[in-house]
Parts: sequence; structure tokens; C-alpha cells
Amino acid sequence: MLAVFLRRVVGAVALSANTYEEVEADRGATFQAVLVVLLASVAAGVGARGASGAVPALRFIAIASILSIVGWAIFATLVFEIGSRLLATRETRTDIGEVLRTLGFAAGPGLLQIFAIFGGPVIWIFGVAILWSLAASVVAVRQALDYDSTARAVAVCGLAWLLSLGIVVLFGSVVGLAR
Repeated sequence: MLAVFLRRVVGAVALSANTYEEVEADRGATFQAVLVVLLASVAAGVGARGASGAVPALRFIAIASILSIVGWAIFATLVFEIGSRLLATRETRTDIGEVLRTLGFAAGPGLLQIFAIFGGPVIWIFGVAILWSLAASVVAVRQALDYDSTARAVAVCGLAWLLSLGIVVLFGSVVGLAR
């Protein structure tokens, strides 16, 4: 079980379309996908702590991790709605579970954010992890929504990402991450 999980994480991070197809079809992979999101969210919280000294460590890590999970959930929901309704093709056949599983594994590059705890190029570490996760999301969306066009998957991910980023920033300001 652990070997399958690790193989899937590595495949997802490597942007393997076959891995995303496998995860999309395996309803039993939902727990694994959620685990990737949780681990990447904690990595983001811990890594972001390396860039901030203004808030007590545990509180900051908890809030940043929660914001990361909330952001992923919002992003996944928006991808499902935009991709399966607004920008669907004739071939698009999906359900929310398929989208959640594939996007869960697409969060894998976020695990790199933990390295920001050591300081140094924090913005670069987070930037690479975010862009890599976005690229993984494009592959995940292309596979989950049965798109022939990568450009359509890019459009879905770009729009969903911008909307979810705005919502998370607003949510973060409300819960006091900026204090």
C-alpha cells in the first residue's frame, strides 16, 4: 500500500498522465489524495513559518496549513464547476470524486515548501512549488475532465486558481494571518 502511494506521488509530481488516469479511476485512492493535500498543507504551514516571525509558531503553522487546505478545496470545487459545466467538451465525463483525487495528487509538489523553513530563497521555494503544482493541476484536469486540449485545462486551472486565490486571501485576512 505504501509503495503504491509513493509511486503515485512520484508519478503525479513527474506530471505522468498515466498516474493521473490511474488515480482518477481508483475510488480507493481518495484517502491517498487527501493525505497528499494534508501533507502538502502542513509543509506549506511549516515552510511559511520560516518566512515569518510575527505570529507564534504553532498558531501560524495551523492557520497557514488550514488556509492551504481551504485553498485546495475551493480550487478543486471551482475546477469541477468551471471544467465540467462552463468549459466542458462532448467527451467530458467526470464526477467530483475524480476531480478531487487527481487534484489531491497534483498537490504533491507542495511538499517542497517545507524546505522554506531553512530560510534562504523562501519566495523562490514557494514560487516553484506553486507553479509546479499548477502544472500538475493542468495534467490532472486534462485527465479528469477527459480534455483533448491542454489549453482548455490551462484555462480552467488559471481561472479557478485566480478565483480561489482571491477567496483565500480574503479568508486569511479575516482569520488574522496578517497580524
